[in-house]
Amino acid sequence: MPSIESLNPDLPLFARSGINLASAGLGAKALEATNEFFAPLERMLADSEPVFIEGKFDDNGKWMDGWESQRRRDGGHDWAVIKLAAAGRVLGFDVDTRHFTGNYAPACRIEATVLGADESPDESTRWVEILPYKPLGPSAHHFFRCDSYERWTHLRLHIYPDGGVARLRVYGVPELDEADAKGEIDFASALNGGRVLALSDAHYGDYRRILAPGRGLDMGDGWETRRRREPGYDWMIIALGARGTIDKALIDTAHFKGNYPDAVSMHAADMQNFGDGLTDALITDSMFWKELLPRQPLGPDAEHRFREELADLGPVTHVRLNIHPDGGVSRLRLFGRAA
Repeated sequence: MPSIESLNPDLPLFARSGINLASAGLGAKALEATNEFFAPLERMLADSEPVFIEGKFDDNGKWMDGWESQRRRDGGHDWAVIKLAAAGRVLGFDVDTRHFTGNYAPACRIEATVLGADESPDESTRWVEILPYKPLGPSAHHFFRCDSYERWTHLRLHIYPDGGVARLRVYGVPELDEADAKGEIDFASALNGGRVLALSDAHYGDYRRILAPGRGLDMGDGWETRRRREPGYDWMIIALGARGTIDKALIDTAHFKGNYPDAVSMHAADMQNFGDGLTDALITDSMFWKELLPRQPLGPDAEHRFREELADLGPVTHVRLNIHPDGGVSRLRLFGRAA
């Protein structure tokens, strides 16, 4: 019954508990770069792990899975601008140079800015340094904590003087502004700050994608547990992006045809005074939360919508999703109004 805090203990806590705001799968965009001669900027935002394909070349040279600029001869350095998937507070970075051995970027620096939804960076944009100059090495993860507590929408990654970065992960917490929080919102959406805090099992797929936008692309794009060979059921605890009343729910089993859960239920609680700790106490406490959705049957490869079946619990901050006895769920949506 692991909390996310206990998963992958070799990673910094911000990389285990934060949402990757630079995820292309969540909507992050590669806007511009000074140079993309060997590999395009958009590859640096891919959700997949970087790969190296022996003997694969394109018109400009060796094919690399990431962003790679050509060798500079003018004394300057390269940089790139990305739009984050959601405005939010940045907790830390992973500047990943895997598979870049003799062509990695030797150093980096990161700046940030905040712009409106319809605005793009230009020459008048004011950039603020949120990660000072840091050395990088070949073919490795480089984790750096961010000490900025402000809300950002765009980042500018500087590399010195040139070279390649396989992946840039920007771990943080999306933050809704007042305009976004008005009307009906999806409390579970990762883009609104929804986060998985704990789960019983995550043997297959990527459990974080259960809170991603859109429908699943395939059976690996969602949460799937192993087959249970003991009594009980599987579950997941989610911190909502805002405190509010849930009046609609959607459980999507897209692509799960022979391995969908037989049934689903949910419990919820108002834990606004609990804080943001990922502790075993939260898991234990969830066993006594009030029932939000009584047990309901599920079917294969379909969206299941619930409204009248939901109990009126008032404002809540956390939800426990239970699948009986096991199986796969592609997406979870929890709609309502912020308290």
